[in-house]
Amino acid sequence: MYNAIVTLKKGEGRTIKAGGAWVYDNEISSIMGSFEDGDIVTVQDFDGYFMGYGFINRKSKITIRLMSRKKDAVIDENFIRMRVKNAWEYRKQTIDTSSCRVIFGEADFLPGIVVDKFSDVLVVESLALGIDKWKLTILNCLKEVLAEDGIEIRGIYERSDAKVRLQEGMERVKGFIGEPFDTKVEIVENGVHYMVDVEDGQKTGFFLDQKNNRASIQKICKGKKVLDCFTHTGSFALNAGIAGAESVLGVDASELGVEQARENARLNGLEGKVQFVCADVFDLLPQLEEKGEKFDVVILDPPAFTKSRSSIKNAVKGYREINLRGLKLVKEGGFLATCSCSHFMDPDLFQKTIQEAARGAHKRLRQVEFRTQACDHPILWAADQSYYLKFYIFQVCSEM
Repeated sequence: MYNAIVTLKKGEGRTIKAGGAWVYDNEISSIMGSFEDGDIVTVQDFDGYFMGYGFINRKSKITIRLMSRKKDAVIDENFIRMRVKNAWEYRKQTIDTSSCRVIFGEADFLPGIVVDKFSDVLVVESLALGIDKWKLTILNCLKEVLAEDGIEIRGIYERSDAKVRLQEGMERVKGFIGEPFDTKVEIVENGVHYMVDVEDGQKTGFFLDQKNNRASIQKICKGKKVLDCFTHTGSFALNAGIAGAESVLGVDASELGVEQARENARLNGLEGKVQFVCADVFDLLPQLEEKGEKFDVVILDPPAFTKSRSSIKNAVKGYREINLRGLKLVKEGGFLATCSCSHFMDPDLFQKTIQEAARGAHKRLRQVEFRTQACDHPILWAADQSYYLKFYIFQVCSEM
């Protein structure tokens, strides 16, 4: 059906044979036929066995991203609409859709693109050449599907400004798709109001993946003294405040993030109870320890300390250090909420790192909860990159 056929080397294609979507450059034996990078090609095993259709990009180590394994599939607008509608129907069944991730790349069988919905605004991040060609079609289909449920989208903003686009031979782009609009969008999540800056906020403007994890800390924060590290725009801190915490201190190294957090506190009438400071968490925690400060609840939500396997050792040191410092600030019988959003920090390694930090702090941990990312960021088994967020709540006890 498609002009080019990609044949895999014998014994290769392990990722797609296990259910994943990627074919790497070193797995390919030959490419026959005419095509341009970004086109759909047919993928077959070394013996001619049909594997699927995917888009190709020879500039990327991930040379092919599969779109379908069905031989009779036709990758056209109807196909895209079916994928988009399936993604939306899944969200309607599993999560509060007032603000959510509507499309999550490979996990929604649309590899290389994510779309977040913040109230009546969409934010798109396109990371692969092939899907970029379908970007406007995907967005138009999504607007139509949402309109069928009475949801009118007033604007779309593109945040395809991640460095990873350079590995695809693509420019980093950012700006309006269609008519300009006010890029400060108010959303409500778990009863907390936020002003989301889709133009200048991190990633797509707000980290929706922690939605359920933020809700889970509310029950342990009532009447408590809370420290929220790497607070970004104040989300965990505000959940603690709205749950009735006695006092909350949020810390972040970004002046812009801290100012947005203060604005969000005002929005919720919490500015008297929830305070924010701009500081390096690694510097501040030893200072708080030196002063003899103690908290009932310490929350650690750091950025990904590693985005590649090559820097995992340094990342482990960072996670160990931050958890060690955090544990030392928790009162006896208090709680530590800690997480990692790095895919390369796998669950076993993260657990081992926390254990090492607990030994170093002479603390024992009782696990209250273990969670992953919210279900609008579904984890597709065999697509390992879709599983990245690990979140624990522990009760902290002294060693016996």
